[in-house]
Amino acid sequence: MKKFREERLKKVKSFIAYFAVLALLILISNPLSAYISPKKIDKLVKRAMKEFDVVGVAIVIVKNNKIYHIKGYGYKTLGKNNPVDKNTLFAIASNSKAFTTAALSILVDEGKLSWKTKVKDIIPEFRMYSPYVTENFIIEDLLTHRSGLGLGAGDLMFFPDGSNFTIDDIVKVFQYFKPVSQFRTKFDYDNLLYMVAGEVIKRVSGKSYEEFVKDRIFKPLGMNNTYANFYEVKDKTLFATPHSKDSGKLIPIEHYTFSPEKLNGAAGGIYSCVNDLAKWLKLQLNAGKYGNGKKLFSLKNHEKMWTIHTVMPVRWSDKRYNTHFMGYGLGWMLYDAKGNMIVTHTGGLPGFLSKTIIIPDINFGMVILTNTSPGGSALFSAISKIITDSFLKLKYKDWIKVYKERTLKKSSHAKEVVRKVWETVEKNKNKKINLKNYEGLYRDRWFGTIEIKEKNGKLYFKSFRSPKLQGDMYYYKANTFVVRWIYRDMNADAFASFCLDEKGKAVRIKMKGISPDIDFSFDFQDLDFKRVK
Repeated sequence: MKKFREERLKKVKSFIAYFAVLALLILISNPLSAYISPKKIDKLVKRAMKEFDVVGVAIVIVKNNKIYHIKGYGYKTLGKNNPVDKNTLFAIASNSKAFTTAALSILVDEGKLSWKTKVKDIIPEFRMYSPYVTENFIIEDLLTHRSGLGLGAGDLMFFPDGSNFTIDDIVKVFQYFKPVSQFRTKFDYDNLLYMVAGEVIKRVSGKSYEEFVKDRIFKPLGMNNTYANFYEVKDKTLFATPHSKDSGKLIPIEHYTFSPEKLNGAAGGIYSCVNDLAKWLKLQLNAGKYGNGKKLFSLKNHEKMWTIHTVMPVRWSDKRYNTHFMGYGLGWMLYDAKGNMIVTHTGGLPGFLSKTIIIPDINFGMVILTNTSPGGSALFSAISKIITDSFLKLKYKDWIKVYKERTLKKSSHAKEVVRKVWETVEKNKNKKINLKNYEGLYRDRWFGTIEIKEKNGKLYFKSFRSPKLQGDMYYYKANTFVVRWIYRDMNADAFASFCLDEKGKAVRIKMKGISPDIDFSFDFQDLDFKRVK
């Protein structure tokens, strides 16, 4: 009996050893099996969609120049049976910025300008906040968020959509902003200067920004389902519908649009799908090469775009990544993780949030597109971290749980701040205010004229250049009112504080957003309205 057991044990050990060797051979023959599997990705995405209330998602992963995973999840529109697939169109928002720097790289390669070319030599009417900065502002400065201006300065010219500002207004507007730091010393994200970059492309090439990226980038790469503007898409059924939960209830909202005759999409206008963005990832991982050795842009300019131009402080709290540097290149955020360079960018418009992440050292690239805000941001953050952790061979961490906790904490704080403001409004609603002292026309040097007028027993705020920025004003306290905008796709209600003269008549208005979670593009703090009538 003992001998029988020993022989049986030997057979079991031999059997285990055989399968261990077999598993090792399979792993060696298919190294990708060592990474997170497509089935696990499916489970993670579906779980994250549920946790963060996201209607639709599309994802593509490229590894070793091949598609490792590509799939759509959920639906284009809440309540409709229209599944997201690999050809569904999403706004990629600020992920468009890398296309803008690629377009400029093409022009630099052709000798039509250089990165050191002064912007005023191409756009003579371009003006910054000081003669020195105007004189020394070069093409690089348009792309690196180091202008000296504050976060999102001037974004109210195109946010929310529907304003009548033009690119001609934008190239001259920077002279009216107050800098918050010395020129080229600090990172503060901007959008308007990328629009100026789009105008540079137009004046140098003779084509609009939209025409240039279509002819010189989309067509050569075979990105046949990618568009530089919402209005270029003929088949509207291709679109994912944007959704928002900012009002407390998850609802479809209107697409953010702008007139290409007035503005350009260089800061965030492109619509694409994961099927096309796989080609974009391969181009980036092949340093500007595509097809059979063709070049879209040179290796020199590829390296230029992936070189830090504006240094940023390292802020990762997870020590596993062993991050040492962080900064902004040309259209790309750059940092290191576990000895690998990470090239990345995010994008956000009302109802659309996206992320691109490239790890060239391991020949890896990924794009995640979502059609729901604010949950899409937490989803792409959590999912991208779990997947990249796997490809970096880091131990699994439940980032969905981490971002769920962060999101709840952040949202709870913001809601409490807003709740207290409206609680104060309600408490003071019967306070007698002479509304006539506040009525009048007020003008800001870059945003233009607004009207404050009594309407139905309340003050009413009306912007002449941005029609969606109008709404009732509710007394808060002191000389401050709260503006509740008719625009409800994002939480952007604002304080309006009046300065009074010695007779008690309003002569000036300063503003700021109420919610600490307000999108930075609502830069009310940069406005300085002075009474003109």
